[in-house]
Amino acid sequence: MLWDDFINSEWRDWRGSGRTEDRLDRPDWLERLLAEHGFDPARPPTEGDIAELKRLRAVLLGIVRRLAAGEVPDAADLGRLNAVMAGGPVVRSVGAADDGRYELRLSPAARDWPQLAAEIAASLVRTMAEGEPSRFRICDNPDCRWVYYDDTRNRSKKYCDDKMCGNLMKVRRFRARKKAGSGAPPPTQPEAE
Repeated sequence: MLWDDFINSEWRDWRGSGRTEDRLDRPDWLERLLAEHGFDPARPPTEGDIAELKRLRAVLLGIVRRLAAGEVPDAADLGRLNAVMAGGPVVRSVGAADDGRYELRLSPAARDWPQLAAEIAASLVRTMAEGEPSRFRICDNPDCRWVYYDDTRNRSKKYCDDKMCGNLMKVRRFRARKKAGSGAPPPTQPEAE
């Protein structure tokens, strides 16, 4: 989904080194994001465009944090989303779907950075409207904090990736238990009779 790829552009080393990277500052990463989601802006971003995208990311992250905590998004943040989406008008058209039915298609009216911001905001709003707010998650690994939508059947996903963050946290819990148990005296042996 566009919104979570975008929010996760603020990368943290999930292994705990403390390293972070703002991938919006990397032109190659931004180009890849745009290509993956079929957006081809007419010009490279200015510093102002990147600053606006970072402000949008902060708003989206605030909304997702509230949803992940089981809270309602702040009305001011929803107002900011509306303002961003207003900056990206769409053209409506009708087309035939593969099953023969007709469908309404929405196409961006422009190829500029405010349009991209509107598409990102709309992708989050679409997930909020069509999905379940209780499925928005933030990885339980405190070093990671990756944002995702839990699409598992039982809604129990705690980590962005069970093989990476899940295994790392399992090892950390094991080591913490082992360390906590090492301060205890060794078990006594029963005396022979």
